[in-house]
Amino acid sequence: MNAKHLLTPLALALLATQAHADEATNQEGFIEGSHLTVQTRNYYFNRDRRDSQTQNSQEWGQGFIGLLSSGYTQGPIGVGIDAYGMLGLKLDGGGGTGGSSILPSTSPTKPGLKYGKAPDEFSSAGAALKLRGFDSELKLGDQFINNPVIAGGTTRMLPQTFRGVSLVNQSVKDLRLEGGQVSFTKLYNQSGHRRIDSSYGSFPDDRKSHHISWLGGTWTGPEGFTSSLYASELQDVWNQYYADLDYTWQLNDLVSLNPGIHYYRTQDTGDALLGDIANNTYSAHFAVGVGHHKVTAVYQKVNGNTPFDYINQGDSIYLDNSQQYSDFNGPNEESWKLQYAYDFAGLGVPGLSAMVAYSRGELDLTKVDPNSPGYSSWYSVDGKDARHYERDFDIKYVVQDGSAKDLAVRARWANHRGSNGYNAVDNDVDELRLIVDYPIEVF
Repeated sequence: MNAKHLLTPLALALLATQAHADEATNQEGFIEGSHLTVQTRNYYFNRDRRDSQTQNSQEWGQGFIGLLSSGYTQGPIGVGIDAYGMLGLKLDGGGGTGGSSILPSTSPTKPGLKYGKAPDEFSSAGAALKLRGFDSELKLGDQFINNPVIAGGTTRMLPQTFRGVSLVNQSVKDLRLEGGQVSFTKLYNQSGHRRIDSSYGSFPDDRKSHHISWLGGTWTGPEGFTSSLYASELQDVWNQYYADLDYTWQLNDLVSLNPGIHYYRTQDTGDALLGDIANNTYSAHFAVGVGHHKVTAVYQKVNGNTPFDYINQGDSIYLDNSQQYSDFNGPNEESWKLQYAYDFAGLGVPGLSAMVAYSRGELDLTKVDPNSPGYSSWYSVDGKDARHYERDFDIKYVVQDGSAKDLAVRARWANHRGSNGYNAVDNDVDELRLIVDYPIEVF
């Protein structure tokens, strides 16, 4: 399972400017408008599975992500290139502690182990041709994508990428439209590309979905208001639809209110490689901000006998109760969350922030089809009243100025426990992540 919404989306994935910005970039030129940055990320991951029969995971790595974004040739249609190069180095992780998900997984060489020893290093590179004009940007090749129905995972040492075509248009003020189709993905702990599959479903051994297509847009009209509408198709698996509404009402300089809702509808399509899917899932949140304090309450509900599913290792689960370890998205699951966050700028320490949260879910695993080709592993004869909870703590400090400006240090801890048959589908886990990010702007 993955934690979501933890990092600012990569700039190359979200670059879509107004017409006047396009013209300025075109005038700047292919070479003059180029930028190169290197993101360094040091990542320690410790997942302690509280089961004496299950292998724990403990790995430490150093990642380097080089991002080159060229300017555009002059003229009505500007031509440019985006390219990336990634390198992951193993700093620690033996044959008995693999499988943390920040390093590649290998087959075990010793009996009784699930994961083998990760390689000392892994790397990848890719590039995309980009065309800009008429308030639009078209990309063909390897790229970063971030939206509610297809979002590359960014919560590990290296990010996930996709290979295909995407188009973004901003002809209408405050409206961002996009669409595209990708056929391959590079997972965040792998070097090579593979077909896109799902996070929770098991595909038949000889069958794969060949591509995912999407179309949608986001409107940011009145101040504090955002709304999105998206549709996607994972070929021969599902059609997925998404809608959201979010509004931040600033009552005064001190107090703000933030209600919002996210909704997904997923239905099987084509050859239905994962079986029958009829899933409606939504989450609603209400947050109250008072000065540097913020309290958020969440209610989330999955309606369907399959879990709410999304692409493998992706971040395309824009649900409010998707936490560090669990997504609280099991079949027919009902869950709640209470979260408190504080910005220590209120105590004179700008750049320091912290968050604590408690989430709890209840679900009925006996309603899952035990013969489902994709989700039969979720069936549990003892899971009529399955329950689980998660406690999370997150603290982060970003250096505000000086030679180490933008250096970010983060510690994330999660404690997950299940009961009443929930252990048939998931583990009791204590998880610690220590992350150090430092961006270097080369030019």
